[in-house]
Amino acid sequence: MAWVGNQTLISHFILLGLFTQSPLHFFLFSIIMVMFLVALSGNGLMILLINVNSRLHNPMYFFLSWLSLMDLMLISTIVPRMATDFLLGHGAISFTGCGLQILFFLTLLGDECFLLAFMAYDRYVAISNPLRYSVVMSRRVCWLMVTVSWLFGLVDGLIQAIFTLHFPYCGSQEVDHFFCEVPAILKLACADTSLYETMIYVCCILMLLLPFSVISASYLQILAAVLHMRSAEGRQKAFATCSSHMAVVSLFYGAAMITYMRPQAYHSSKQDKVVSAFYTMITPMLNPLIYSLRNKEVSEALRKLLRRCYFPLYPIWLP
Repeated sequence: MAWVGNQTLISHFILLGLFTQSPLHFFLFSIIMVMFLVALSGNGLMILLINVNSRLHNPMYFFLSWLSLMDLMLISTIVPRMATDFLLGHGAISFTGCGLQILFFLTLLGDECFLLAFMAYDRYVAISNPLRYSVVMSRRVCWLMVTVSWLFGLVDGLIQAIFTLHFPYCGSQEVDHFFCEVPAILKLACADTSLYETMIYVCCILMLLLPFSVISASYLQILAAVLHMRSAEGRQKAFATCSSHMAVVSLFYGAAMITYMRPQAYHSSKQDKVVSAFYTMITPMLNPLIYSLRNKEVSEALRKLLRRCYFPLYPIWLP
């Protein structure tokens, strides 16, 4: 503990968590853990399939493998800590631990924002300009896009983690959340945070709306190109290619915008926890399912992998 004037500065936070110790919440906690395991196995399998199958070695699946890695890291940043706190019955977390969680979480969140934008641009080039696709989306360009995604996410995470923990915190140590999310932490600050909250609000709008504008522009161009296609089969294939990405974008950006584009005065703890659970747990679980169930190439790669591993044992079950 430290003293500033007549106020005692706290040395750690206490996360109140998502659930209380009740039979219903034990059941809900079990569902969360199943979702966590599904997300780990689904995203891990996507990364494995894309790396071992040569037919998936193209820009679209290159970006998809990075999206799966980011989802895997995002859910691993939140759920294991939350599960440990729930099982042990307390959620004490140090300033350093809280700062690292903010850094990792916001870095990965920013990464996904920009990666989804680059994935939309990739689909635009593939559909609108297929003859120059391999030139425009070269391996060097793809790696540059991934690097830019990580760089923007890291800068955003560092700025918010450093400035959030720069404020003095005194009085209550209890954070009404299941992880160190910036809006929940700032409620405990013993200083005027209005200017910083405005800065975060503007920063988050830019981090969300800039990639979202690229996504919107890309899909408007894709729609125009598809409508000009004479082949019904070509239109159907183009829509099938883009529908999975559009579903992922809708899930991710919808939840993130509700959390980070609302002014602080409109936040409530219950709503924030539900929305945060959606894009930190549910979305990472759904993403690989959306891409695998709606993608014939991924399904075929999975069948080939199963055939290679289990064909000697189960020759009748596999095509």
